[in-house]
Amino acid sequence: MKYIFNFPDIGEGLDEGTVIEWYVEKGQTIKAGDALVKMETDKVVADIPSPKGGIIIQLFGEVGDVIHVGKPLVEIELEGTTEAVTDPAEETAGVVGTLELADSNALLPASLESQPVSADEIRLSRKALATPHARAIARELGIDINQITGNGPSGRVRKEDIENYNRKMQQTSRTKSIPTSDTEDLTYETLTQIRKVIAKNMINSKLNAAHVTIFEEIEISELIAIRNRYKDDYAARGAKLTYLPFIVKATVLALKKHRQLNSEIDMENERMIYKNRYNIGIAIDTPEGLVVPVIRDADRLTIAELTQKITEYSVKARERKLTLDDLREGTFTISNFGSISGIFGTPVINYPQAGILGIGRIVKKPVVKNDQLAIGNVLGLSMTVDHRIVDGGETARFVKCIIDYLSDPISLLMD
Repeated sequence: MKYIFNFPDIGEGLDEGTVIEWYVEKGQTIKAGDALVKMETDKVVADIPSPKGGIIIQLFGEVGDVIHVGKPLVEIELEGTTEAVTDPAEETAGVVGTLELADSNALLPASLESQPVSADEIRLSRKALATPHARAIARELGIDINQITGNGPSGRVRKEDIENYNRKMQQTSRTKSIPTSDTEDLTYETLTQIRKVIAKNMINSKLNAAHVTIFEEIEISELIAIRNRYKDDYAARGAKLTYLPFIVKATVLALKKHRQLNSEIDMENERMIYKNRYNIGIAIDTPEGLVVPVIRDADRLTIAELTQKITEYSVKARERKLTLDDLREGTFTISNFGSISGIFGTPVINYPQAGILGIGRIVKKPVVKNDQLAIGNVLGLSMTVDHRIVDGGETARFVKCIIDYLSDPISLLMD
């Protein structure tokens, strides 16, 4: 009996995925649970396992093709059955993912049912058909292969097509030494999966939450002194001690005193949802885009343990090894944009959370200490909240609580 396995939904809000690598080929015998294909989705790069065993009859899509959720991946000749049986839950069982993309709380809902489709429904590609070798040539030449018209079978882009396109572009460049208009030449690049999901999540947050941001400054010379005193000891243990673990600790202690900031609003059921766990998302910048792994139960961790966890996530993000589980169940987010540049900002809420804390760059400024003018080390804070959930007064009290802890770091151990 023939069975068509559709691309399952392996992440909340997933619409499509890109074929990165096929693990099987036509005529190959597989068992249930064997990996079929590596797919790049909005949230992860995931190996998709087969829910059933049998012989591969057909693969739908080449490397680089975009497949929509619910559309065919493979057709399998089932072994030892007289009737096709579809279990929707099977199709997401055993999916293993590592992050190459972005930021949101990922879940694993049941996929759409697999069902036979017509030949007209099987053409899924939005990208050029090409072999991995042809794509590698295009990358080496700095060419967007999706801009090339393929002359191979089914419009496949061949090596010759790439070389002809490159030759034509070079000739055009040589003859176009003087611009013919005031408009600069344009470069087009296909949106990456991470950029698409970031754009979608930012619009979703702005449309569904009432954003308001307040700004504050803290003099943190004592915190700097403590960090300088212990950073070499931490380095010897393979961990980089930054200011972020102290900020996470201060934030968690403040959240315990101001539970509205660790909540979300459920308008459909007209209720508030208060979180009893303190799972802090840490926004990390990567070459591919922003990712937000979550430190679960941060209130139970010491400064050393927080440092270890942040170091681990930074390495995993850089090496593209974050998993779906690393991104789930965040209740509040911290964005440390000041590690690059920026004193203040207006961070966008990681919806449906109630707030996000932006950490700015530390700058030296004149400050008053004991009625004397002195040089201070001043850290900027930018606190954005959903004004439907949190009023201005409560936001100000929450930020002041964080300031009190960071101004007197010993209090982080005493409370």
